[in-house]
Amino acid sequence: MDTLLFGTGGTPLSAAGRSSFEGVERIAELGLGAMEIEFVHGARMKAEEAQRVGSMAKAKEILLSAHGPYYVNLASLEPPKIEASHHYLLNTARACHHLGAKWFTFHSAFYQKQDKEVVYGLVKTALLKLKQSMHDEGIDDVMIRPELTGKATQFGDLDELIRLSQEVVGVLPCIDFAHAHARTGGKNNTAEEFGAIMTALEKGLGRAMLDHMYIHMSGIAYSDKGEQHHLVLEESDLKWREILDVLREFDVKGEVVCESPNLEEDALLMQKYYKVLE
Repeated sequence: MDTLLFGTGGTPLSAAGRSSFEGVERIAELGLGAMEIEFVHGARMKAEEAQRVGSMAKAKEILLSAHGPYYVNLASLEPPKIEASHHYLLNTARACHHLGAKWFTFHSAFYQKQDKEVVYGLVKTALLKLKQSMHDEGIDDVMIRPELTGKATQFGDLDELIRLSQEVVGVLPCIDFAHAHARTGGKNNTAEEFGAIMTALEKGLGRAMLDHMYIHMSGIAYSDKGEQHHLVLEESDLKWREILDVLREFDVKGEVVCESPNLEEDALLMQKYYKVLE
């Protein structure tokens, strides 16, 4: 990719309707460059509709991505739930393929008091299986992007995601800076800490990672147990301007998906600030 695009997690609030097609239309009208389609309750979009949305996005030069179902748990203590999670993610990959979406993200697993290395092994095995299933169906054009999660009880800290991406081809992290801030109880909120995250990504995964960043941004409320809920940027203590400063310093390319409650307002706010840095 050759630039950093800004967009919304889901159809903008100001769209004429709630469909993804209307969402893409509104993203283009607003002058934003990306939209993440939310399959958080299951990827049920029919192939024909996905292709229609994808055609609109291509015509409007809007980058599409997707968020998989919330109820994925690749390390469940109940094997049938791991198998169900596989199908949820495969359906998401299928939808992305029809959409022409570049990648999709999801929350991989919960530790559930299991040893972290055991959970890591379960997640890795599940993603290798998912990659094989995608390949068998000819879905080699969609990247898997497990998300940096917002609670210490969830699999998906920075080190785990870098290691996973090193060991499974076609996997890269989705970096949620608000989650990084929340899961550490308020750390990861200085330019130095943001820079350390970027340095670790580049060192572990190469310049290609920085050229294909998939970023979630929002304000966030948190406790000592981690993430509680998203907030409007200016109502949060997250130093989002410093994050964008660091992204500019590292010449990052890819997309920033805004998950704030006001969606397009904060997406436009970040885009405006970032363009001044160019």
